[in-house]
Amino acid sequence: MLKKFLIFSIFVGFLLTLSFPITTSAATGQLIIINKSSNELAFYENNKLTRVFSVGTGKSPSLTPEGSFQIVNKIVNRPYYKENIPGGHPSNPLGTRWLGLNARGTWGTTYAIHGNNNPNSIGRYVSLGCVRMQNNEVEWLFDQVKVNTPVIIVTSTSSFDAIATSHDFSVTATTIGSAPPITNTLLQLGSTHPEVKQLQQSLTDLGYDTGGVGGHFDDVTEQAVIQFQKDHSILVDGIVGRQTKLTLRNSPGKPVSTTPIENDEPPTNTEPTDKNDNSEKPEPKDEDKEPTEKDSGKPKTEPSDQDSDSIGSAPVEVDVPIPPELNYEELKIKLIQMTLRRFGLYLWED
Repeated sequence: MLKKFLIFSIFVGFLLTLSFPITTSAATGQLIIINKSSNELAFYENNKLTRVFSVGTGKSPSLTPEGSFQIVNKIVNRPYYKENIPGGHPSNPLGTRWLGLNARGTWGTTYAIHGNNNPNSIGRYVSLGCVRMQNNEVEWLFDQVKVNTPVIIVTSTSSFDAIATSHDFSVTATTIGSAPPITNTLLQLGSTHPEVKQLQQSLTDLGYDTGGVGGHFDDVTEQAVIQFQKDHSILVDGIVGRQTKLTLRNSPGKPVSTTPIENDEPPTNTEPTDKNDNSEKPEPKDEDKEPTEKDSGKPKTEPSDQDSDSIGSAPVEVDVPIPPELNYEELKIKLIQMTLRRFGLYLWED
């Protein structure tokens, strides 16, 4: 008995001293910020804002958690266990990629940044907790993001750089993301909305002549918008809606999407509801399940009935390829846990 205990102690001590290479985002300066106020996700690489995407968040403010989290797992084509929909299937509400978050005591099985099966839901308040993206955009993000990348979720009117700084992240100032927030407000000839100044400043920073930053959408501003739309292969109509704002957010550089949006949404409330949303877009499917705060906080191997979006009873590991960003600290802990179980069995047999 004593001999076994000594052997076990030596083995555990050996595991604890192993120098596993731990992959973190510190070396690359990665950071994700999700602003529920504008339903946008910002991605920082090397401490600099690189891309901004439109996203879908919770139907009510409390559903999508706010705070500082991390990406704890990455899953390609996760099945939708609740309705037995295979991973990667066009009808799968989780889309093609899953970036799990350690939010509200869960470990990447309940809350996540993931794709979707209804592009019309993006940019709106539609989910019951998760953050939805267009599939092609979440695939791009998935390929860039490392496990352990910090994720900040807020409701704020501040710029992304200001949000990062307020959370003690040191970032390089950039004009990307300084365009008007991606709201449903349409800016066009004659507009005097407060966003017009931001629009004119953003276009001016990119080298377009708006005739000044006076806050009035005049003929010169309209021509600048038309030229910008032509240069970025989006719908050319001189009207600034969601697509134009999103492209402005990601300039300089290529636009996020080259597929023109035929009609921008009319202005709506900050948080649309079924009752007053007059948009002609089809209502998003309600695939999400209400998340709970009763999860244990430990890494799960099996999603429970409380999981949002990912509902099911099949183990998570079934569809999780070992990523290049394998968390060796977690692997070390699991090895110790396996050894403890085996050692406990031997003690019982004695």
